[in-house]
Amino acid sequence: MRGDAPIVVHRLSATGGRRVTARGEILGLAYSDADAIEFLRRAGIDDPTSILDDPRWVEWRGGQPHDWGAGAQ
Repeated sequence: MRGDAPIVVHRLSATGGRRVTARGEILGLAYSDADAIEFLRRAGIDDPTSILDDPRWVEWRGGQPHDWGAGAQ
Protein backbone atom coordinates (compact mmCIF):
# COMPACT_ATOMS: atom_id res chain seq x y z
CA MET A 1 0.00 0.00 0.00
CA ARG A 2 1.47 3.35 -1.05
CA GLY A 3 2.66 5.59 1.74
CA ASP A 4 3.24 2.95 4.42
CA ALA A 5 6.99 2.51 3.96
CA PRO A 6 9.08 4.90 6.07
CA ILE A 7 11.70 5.29 3.31
CA VAL A 8 10.90 6.54 -0.20
CA VAL A 9 13.17 6.50 -3.23
CA HIS A 10 11.54 9.07 -5.50
CA ARG A 11 11.35 9.24 -9.30
CA LEU A 12 14.42 10.05 -11.37
CA SER A 13 15.34 13.71 -11.46
CA ALA A 14 15.82 15.45 -14.81
CA THR A 15 19.59 15.27 -14.34
CA GLY A 16 19.66 11.69 -13.03
CA GLY A 17 19.67 10.34 -9.53
CA ARG A 18 16.76 9.89 -7.15
CA ARG A 19 15.87 11.74 -3.98
CA VAL A 20 15.80 9.53 -0.89
CA THR A 21 13.60 10.47 2.06
CA ALA A 22 12.96 8.89 5.44
CA ARG A 23 9.68 9.81 7.13
CA GLY A 24 9.54 12.93 4.96
CA GLU A 25 13.09 14.10 5.71
CA ILE A 26 15.37 14.43 2.67
CA LEU A 27 18.46 12.26 3.09
CA GLY A 28 20.07 13.12 -0.23
CA LEU A 29 20.15 12.57 -3.98
CA ALA A 30 21.33 9.05 -4.77
CA TYR A 31 22.96 8.05 -8.03
CA SER A 32 23.46 4.39 -7.07
CA ASP A 33 22.48 1.74 -4.55
CA ALA A 34 25.71 2.56 -2.73
CA ASP A 35 24.60 6.19 -2.28
CA ALA A 36 21.18 5.14 -0.98
CA ILE A 37 22.76 2.64 1.41
CA GLU A 38 25.13 5.29 2.76
CA PHE A 39 22.25 7.76 3.33
CA LEU A 40 20.30 5.10 5.22
CA ARG A 41 23.36 4.14 7.27
CA ARG A 42 23.85 7.79 8.26
CA ALA A 43 20.16 7.93 9.20
CA GLY A 44 20.73 5.12 11.70
CA ILE A 45 19.60 2.03 9.80
CA ASP A 46 21.77 -0.86 11.07
CA ASP A 47 21.71 -3.01 7.91
CA PRO A 48 20.54 -0.78 5.06
CA THR A 49 21.58 -3.22 2.33
CA SER A 50 19.05 -5.78 3.50
CA ILE A 51 16.05 -3.42 3.36
CA LEU A 52 16.35 -1.86 -0.11
CA ASP A 53 14.11 -4.55 -1.62
CA ASP A 54 11.75 -4.84 1.36
CA PRO A 55 8.49 -2.97 0.57
CA ARG A 56 7.76 -2.71 4.31
CA TRP A 57 10.79 -0.39 4.54
CA VAL A 58 11.36 1.14 1.10
CA GLU A 59 8.91 2.38 -1.50
CA TRP A 60 10.34 2.97 -4.99
CA ARG A 61 8.30 5.64 -6.78
CA GLY A 62 8.18 6.65 -10.42
CA GLY A 63 10.36 3.98 -11.92
CA GLN A 64 11.90 0.59 -11.49
CA PRO A 65 13.80 -0.21 -8.29
CA HIS A 66 17.55 0.30 -8.62
CA ASP A 67 17.18 2.43 -11.78
CA TRP A 68 19.44 5.41 -11.17
CA GLY A 69 19.37 7.00 -14.61
CA ALA A 70 21.94 7.43 -17.34
CA GLY A 71 24.78 8.43 -15.03
CA ALA A 72 24.37 5.47 -12.67
CA GLN A 73 27.51 3.96 -11.22
